[in-house]
Amino acid sequence: MTERLARAVTTPLLYLFIVGDVLGAGIYVLIGQIAGVSGSAVWVPLVVALVLAMLTAASYAELATKYPRAGGAAHYTQRAFGPFAGFVVGFCMLAAGVVSVAALARGFGGDYLGEFVDLPPVLVIAVFLVMLAALNARGIKDSLRANVVATLIEAGGLVLVIGLGFWVIGRGDAEPARLVELGTAEKGPIAGVLAGVVLAYYSFVGFETSVNVAEETKDPRRSYPRALFGAMATAGLLYLLVGVVASAVVPASRLAGSSGPLLEVVRVAGGVPTWVFGVIALVAVANGALLTGIMSSRLAYGMARDRLLPAVLTKVLPRRRTPWVAIVVTTGISLGLALTGDIAVLASTLVLLLLIVFAAVNTAVLVLRKDKSAPSHFRAPSAIPVLGLVSCVLLATQVEPAVWLRGGALVAIAVLFAVVHAVATRRRAGHHDEAPARAQEGLDRFETSLGSRDGDETGA
Repeated sequence: MTERLARAVTTPLLYLFIVGDVLGAGIYVLIGQIAGVSGSAVWVPLVVALVLAMLTAASYAELATKYPRAGGAAHYTQRAFGPFAGFVVGFCMLAAGVVSVAALARGFGGDYLGEFVDLPPVLVIAVFLVMLAALNARGIKDSLRANVVATLIEAGGLVLVIGLGFWVIGRGDAEPARLVELGTAEKGPIAGVLAGVVLAYYSFVGFETSVNVAEETKDPRRSYPRALFGAMATAGLLYLLVGVVASAVVPASRLAGSSGPLLEVVRVAGGVPTWVFGVIALVAVANGALLTGIMSSRLAYGMARDRLLPAVLTKVLPRRRTPWVAIVVTTGISLGLALTGDIAVLASTLVLLLLIVFAAVNTAVLVLRKDKSAPSHFRAPSAIPVLGLVSCVLLATQVEPAVWLRGGALVAIAVLFAVVHAVATRRRAGHHDEAPARAQEGLDRFETSLGSRDGDETGA
């Protein structure tokens, strides 16, 4: 019998979970890269990315309230298209999760930490991931309490940047004309915005992790849509304001050349020690890794419960009711990736994997509309998942060919594993079907032998 997870997540905790995950390290790192491909008006790609992300978020809201279970995209796709598709999508989502944690672990052990202490990156990454796994295993409620504090710090850091930026604008040291400068020497305005949207989209992903704690939410059908859309609106507003002040205060070339672009706004404003913002950035990275680690472990647990992964991953701690085996396995894979890959490779592969997952989820929404057995739940207008699917295809066309090769290799592995799983499932089903037949055959033989004995005895 599969063990159940504890329902301990309230609407405010879920809201802060999503805000904390969306406000992760992306905005602290990617503003400069967005400026490098789209020009000074970085707020434009951020707004477009928010609109596109909200389309898929609506699809997640419908499915999470219709089927509030751990497993998320894998569970929805399995219900819509069967175990084979469920395994492929689940594997992509799981791969995206462990890749994201690995990238954030490398980010934590990089330049931001280097502002305070010089330690071997391997040691920092290992200790960092072990501590996150321990907090994850301690319990969802304790993890989300830590997220509350971290989210407030992350949001506070962005509010600080916004306040300093408007102060610089007010004192006349900014260039408001940069707010409408789109395109670069290599890309025109439209191409530049599209390229920037791909990067900005990464800043909004994170909402998809929340569906994997829907089963641990006290009233998911009522809480989830409120928490999701409220969190996305909060993140979108903060990102818009950050994009405006960053564009006006710092030239695009300076943003693009910095590994800590928001730190450039702090430097221009003056009056605030840069180490303060370094601490905030580390908190943002750690919190993003924690929440993504929670998602990965719950997804592995959900896939195992749906018999898409080994059943051992469904084991939970007796008192904490957390999936400890799934936590150990996903953390171990993230550690291996973090020690063998760099942030750029990991992050770009993550985006492509998520686009594949989001395309499947938007399609699954439409297919599962025929299921009328679920109780009342949130329902998005039919045009929303269609537009969400189109947005995924559009963004996928902007992904570089080299990234497609890496992501395609992971998808190929997922398909291979799905084939192996399908064959094994059929063999198990065949054995189960043959067992009653063998039993009946044995019974027939036994009855025949009894009949022959009776005949012999009668003849005698």
